[in-house]
Amino acid sequence: MEQVSAVAIVDARGIVVGWSEGARRLTGHPAEDVVGRPARHLLAEEVPPEAVAALAGTVVVRHRDGSAVVTGLRACPVLRANGGPDGYVVSAEPAAGGEPTLAEQAFQQASVSMSVFDTRQRYLRVNGAACQVMGVPEEGLLGRPFPETVEDAVHSRGFHQHLRQVAETGQPVRYESFTGAPALNREHAWTTEMWPVRDATGQVTGVALAALDSTEQYWARRRLALLNEAAAGIGTTLDVVRTAEELIDVLVPQFADFASVDLLDWVLGADEPPAVPVEEVVLRRVAHGSFTEGTPEAAVHLGETDVYLAASAPARAMREGRAVYCHAGEPEFMRWVAERNARAPAGRPYRRGVHSMIAVPLRARGTTLGVAVGVRITRPEDYRGDDVVFAEELASRAAVCVDNARRFARERMTALALQHSLLPRGLAGQAAVEVAHRYLPCGSLAGIGGDWFDVIPLSGSRVALVVGDVVGHGIQSSAAMGRLRTAVRTLADVDLPPDELLTHLDDLVTHLAGDHHAEEIPELGATCLYAVYDPVSRRLALAAAGHPAPAVVLPGSGAELITTTPGPPLGVGGLPFEATELELPEGSLLALYTDGLVEDRDRDVDRATTELCRALSASAASLEDLSDGVLKAVLPEEPSDDVALLLARTRALGADRVATWDVTPDPAHVAATRQAATEQLAAWGLQEAAFVTELVVSELVTNAIRYGEPPVKLRLIRDQALICEVSDGSSTSPHLRRAHAFDEGGRGLLLVAQLTQRWGSRQTNRGKTIWCEQPLPPC
Repeated sequence: MEQVSAVAIVDARGIVVGWSEGARRLTGHPAEDVVGRPARHLLAEEVPPEAVAALAGTVVVRHRDGSAVVTGLRACPVLRANGGPDGYVVSAEPAAGGEPTLAEQAFQQASVSMSVFDTRQRYLRVNGAACQVMGVPEEGLLGRPFPETVEDAVHSRGFHQHLRQVAETGQPVRYESFTGAPALNREHAWTTEMWPVRDATGQVTGVALAALDSTEQYWARRRLALLNEAAAGIGTTLDVVRTAEELIDVLVPQFADFASVDLLDWVLGADEPPAVPVEEVVLRRVAHGSFTEGTPEAAVHLGETDVYLAASAPARAMREGRAVYCHAGEPEFMRWVAERNARAPAGRPYRRGVHSMIAVPLRARGTTLGVAVGVRITRPEDYRGDDVVFAEELASRAAVCVDNARRFARERMTALALQHSLLPRGLAGQAAVEVAHRYLPCGSLAGIGGDWFDVIPLSGSRVALVVGDVVGHGIQSSAAMGRLRTAVRTLADVDLPPDELLTHLDDLVTHLAGDHHAEEIPELGATCLYAVYDPVSRRLALAAAGHPAPAVVLPGSGAELITTTPGPPLGVGGLPFEATELELPEGSLLALYTDGLVEDRDRDVDRATTELCRALSASAASLEDLSDGVLKAVLPEEPSDDVALLLARTRALGADRVATWDVTPDPAHVAATRQAATEQLAAWGLQEAAFVTELVVSELVTNAIRYGEPPVKLRLIRDQALICEVSDGSSTSPHLRRAHAFDEGGRGLLLVAQLTQRWGSRQTNRGKTIWCEQPLPPC
């Protein structure tokens, strides 16, 4: 501290009656605290007797902050008229060549900023670290009130308020702040502790403080908080672009004034990752953000591609697999800024002041997906080592989320393609019903489900309508759905009744679930509804395995659910299925659907079913329009499950298109039956089919009479094909066999198979029916 002369006047009683500014600066005591008080109170040690005798010597004075000041003292008496002393003028200065005390050295050399204020918030002592922060030497601060030495800002007023609080309450204060300082070119974090300084009587005489620069700890905590924020805020959806946008939300403005995320094109599609190119890198901008509204700094628009040269920071980061940063003045950085300005000159004013950039590769599971770039414009700090560690950790977490979203999108596309390949593309080949269908995959994170539907032509112009649902989502459920759909088609080809078909299907699912080598667990939750409609009898037979009941709209009536006997889901095993039969007028509308149409955790099933019936009852120009109307009326905006809807409007074959004969079980009556069939074909104008039909009728009727049991019936149906059916009371199914050269029989069914388009047999309640179809001649 600079040597300062000090003068005090002490009367004959030892009371201070005068106090100079120099004395205040030397001891820290203002005049109002000293004048009128005994001078001995200012002494830290007793004055040596020799000094008293000589009115000169070295004394130790107590500074206001409690420290000791070694001072050279000289007293000059003030004489009365009679020559006696009336007082003393005492001049004091620091002892020449005196060494500072250990406490003084510790205070001045402390690495933390330390200051002492009086109760009016005026500087009494300032150490070297505090002078460096303030940018002012100690003599420029001593005696000055704190507000005069700083700018009038919120943080300065808060600091001043804390000083007054400690002086008034006598209680210490500890607080943290993030502010600038007059001599520092960037904001710092400070941990400040203030405490009262008391004299021997316990009275508060000043306030001392120590301020620790905790900037590094502050940014460490801030980076940790950002990582925690990223963990909660990045990856909330399985959407690649949205995940990139969430990364930008974390980066700006806490870490960067501008940030962008560019991805390789294959990440946005379903392709396999190619090798990272060594030279130029072509990336697509998927997200960017800025502290300026509208992101005017961006030189690349969203969705556009950008080419990064091999020497650029983004390309190096992707190639080397680590963060790369550069600053203003470096050739690489200046080239990058110049290229941005040339590409988008309109954003040049917003890039003014850019001084630091960091590029971080987005790598997950050993694969490079793209790069994130951060730029600082208004923030004075350049990117450095600690920022690299943070950026790489943040990018690593974000890259995993991006990769998860990419994998989900790829699996979803694969499952959707698999499911579409398994679902029927066209529903031609039958005329019993007019159909329309809709399949709506859900957009939830669970993925594509196992819903399916089918329309299967059966013999005798009948048709099977099927809907099913495999519980679960993803490729496994889609594959399980494909197996069940194939099984249903196979069992339908056998022409089993609905309840028997579901029984066989249930056995199949149970066997699959019991095979520990085949992971078919989703099939345990499968449901199915199987219905068969006969346009000749206009009867509908159906059975359900844990599936919602279908709805029916009769002509002139409203929609209602068909009352069925619910069966257990497939795979439960050991429980029966019961069929329900009803007769439908021509033009009746059937609606088969999966549970995703009416069931949801946020919807009431009964209310949704009522909405479904109301929507089905509405008039529409076509079944296609009605299908769209049903989905719009019943489904929420974002369904949580897949939805399959199958609408079928029934048709009927009138008596003019069906002919039936009871056949006497005598071979002699085969000719008469054959003749009756020929006459019926002539009445239908199908004389060209008479020859083949005669042979078929002759063979099938003869076999029924010879090998079957009464009653024997013949039925011809004119539909999209000419159908010939022969029924008898035997349940024994026929089969093809190869006849030897000298066998008298065994060629009947082989002949039928060769002459007709297809043939088969089905079991009935009274026996069996052998049928065959032949195409109608062109009109």
